[in-house]
Order: sequence, then structure tokens, then C-alpha cells
Amino acid sequence: MNDIMQELLTQEEELQFDAFTHQDALQLGLFIIQVANEEVGKGIAVHIENEEHPLFTHYMAGTSKDNVYWVNTKKNVVNHFGHSSLYVGESYKAQGTTFAESANLPLSDYQGEGGSFPIIVRGQGKVGTVTVSGLTGEEDHAVAVAGVRRLLASR
Repeated sequence: MNDIMQELLTQEEELQFDAFTHQDALQLGLFIIQVANEEVGKGIAVHIENEEHPLFTHYMAGTSKDNVYWVNTKKNVVNHFGHSSLYVGESYKAQGTTFAESANLPLSDYQGEGGSFPIIVRGQGKVGTVTVSGLTGEEDHAVAVAGVRRLLASR
């Protein structure tokens, strides 16, 4: 396991909730939009699910239908593997290959690119996903994580 993968696992261990409600999803989405406006200056797509049930979706100005594809394929990776889509992509790189070459999953439905992060409830495990699209995979991941951090800090 490389340093990037270890850092990503540490994020998943640290950024956990005691509970995650519909109101939390709304607040998380609004925090992510705030991060995009304050720190990124570019429109992004945000999608949040709990038990694969959509709770928050917003496509900012500057996004396109391509972002729908990226949101869906990245969240599918988290739902399949249980880890952030960036972690999954990095795990294939660490093996000397790529997600596209070796995952044996249809790329029309799965992409091992950063931007989707598991919503984890302590004692329960992964209950949902928060997904960002519109930047590089690493930047999408960073924006999603920044939103989760803000929500947890607000409690």
C-alpha cells in the first residue's frame, strides 16, 4: 500500500458520522457548493445518496450532461468496492495497472476516478455516497472531503 492509499484510508476512518439524516445530506450539499464557490471558482456537480436513495443533487452553472455520467460511474465504484473512487483507482495503479484495464467492470457504469466518497456511520459502515464532478478526479475528491469535514466540524 502506498502513501496516497494510506492517506485515503485514514480519511475514511476519520470522517465518519454518528448518524446521517436527510437534513445532513442537504447541509453537506450546501457546504460542498460553498467550497466550490469559495475555493474552486468553477461549477461542479454534487450528488449525495443514503442507501442508494438520492437525497441531494445540484448541477452548478458550467456543468453538462457529461457530469451525470461521471457522477454515476464514480458512485457506482464506491457502492461496489466500499471505498472512495480515488482509493480504488489508486489501488489498481499500485498493482501496476489501471482500473480501466483490470477491473472487469463495464466502463459505461464504473470509473475508478476520484470524486466519490463513502458516507460512513460509526458502527454501521457505509450508508451512502457523496460525489463531486467537474474538476480533476483528485480535486473532485478534495472538494467532497472538504464538505464532509465542514459538516462534521459544524456539529
